[in-house]
Amino acid sequence: MIRLLIFYFITTISFAQVNPEEADLAINELENNFYEALKQKSIENYDKAIISLEKCLEKDPKNAEVYYQLGTNFLAQKKYLDAEQNFQKAIDITPNQRWYWNGLYDVYYQTRAYEKAIPIVEKLVGFDINMKEDLASLYMNTNQFEKAKKVIDDIENTTNLSKTMELYKMQIQAMQRQSKPQVETLVQAIVDFPKVEQNYLDLIYTYSVANQEDKAFEIAKKLAIELPTSDMAHVSLVKFYIAQKNTELATESFKRVSKSAKIDSKIKHRVLNEFLIFATQNTSLYNEIDQVLVYFTNDSGLDVYKELGKFFYKKEHYLLAEKYLEKAQLNPEMMDLLLNVYDFNQSFDKMAKSATQWIDLYPTKANLYYYAAKATNKLKKFKQAKEFLDLGMDYVVEDKNLEAGFYKQYMLAADGLSDQKLKQDFQKKLDQINTK
Repeated sequence: MIRLLIFYFITTISFAQVNPEEADLAINELENNFYEALKQKSIENYDKAIISLEKCLEKDPKNAEVYYQLGTNFLAQKKYLDAEQNFQKAIDITPNQRWYWNGLYDVYYQTRAYEKAIPIVEKLVGFDINMKEDLASLYMNTNQFEKAKKVIDDIENTTNLSKTMELYKMQIQAMQRQSKPQVETLVQAIVDFPKVEQNYLDLIYTYSVANQEDKAFEIAKKLAIELPTSDMAHVSLVKFYIAQKNTELATESFKRVSKSAKIDSKIKHRVLNEFLIFATQNTSLYNEIDQVLVYFTNDSGLDVYKELGKFFYKKEHYLLAEKYLEKAQLNPEMMDLLLNVYDFNQSFDKMAKSATQWIDLYPTKANLYYYAAKATNKLKKFKQAKEFLDLGMDYVVEDKNLEAGFYKQYMLAADGLSDQKLKQDFQKKLDQINTK
């Protein structure tokens, strides 16, 4: 590397109308001083390196490489003004040498002179397209967010974004949602950067907020064509196809969203709700829903089986409610709902088994004893029903409806046990509650 650098240094030397012997002597002296400067710099003797380089300038005051090396030594000493002046002189002499521009950029970056650094990096992009990330960072640091977005879009149009660029992109998107970018700006951004997904999504959102659903639909279709791998396009397309009652395409987009690993689970749940309402008009679509539930995770805190169970419960589709609630995560709310569904469906074996198991987990939850008693009464296990009622009665506190339910089950158990006195006692207690 040193030999290559010296070769470059020697080729930049120019001695016009000089005696050949004098020229050879000057070159040897220059070469020796330049080599000495590199050696001193390598062991961090920057002052000695600078002295040797200044001797080089005495022989050749227009040598760009000498000025560049002076800049690097001053920069190492954090003498930023001297470094800047020498890098600039190197550039003035040889403007097409990338490393000279890099040296000047290092000065501005280390001194946080970001405004000065921007035109330097804009020049460096011509040498190395990877410098676009530096340019985007500089625009972000100087609050030139529109320019930063344009550079990031340009990067994304040709390659995947780095984590830093993704972070900048999200920051800009958050600001754009607050500032509501004009339609014209987004339309032009799509023309300039047809492979950047976010511009389409922002425009779809803008049209939707303005109740221009037809235009939003057209942009969603355009996104799906331009970026066939875009799953987010189908988040919007589901809604539009449902509005058109296009069952085939709505189902296709719904399944695409459901299976996507790129889409946030909260968005998936929202799309599921939209499709679920649509499916009530065509119950054959319930099977399509079943096929994709495996792709729904609980990382958003939402239990898809619970939501489906509650949905069908409200629609009074109790068989479907039972199917999904049985797969839901166990908690007191789900226990009550599922036991109630078992009651509607007359699934008394399941009702008795579940209530009995849950009593072990929640021994003071009075309604579990009620459901266990009711189920065993229906199964004509009257003695067992009375035992559940006796155990649970002490936990019925300030709940007249549940208390009345207990008394009714006592009377049914008493009938089954042919104990008329027991039945009369609880009939009296029931009458007392009803008269209050």
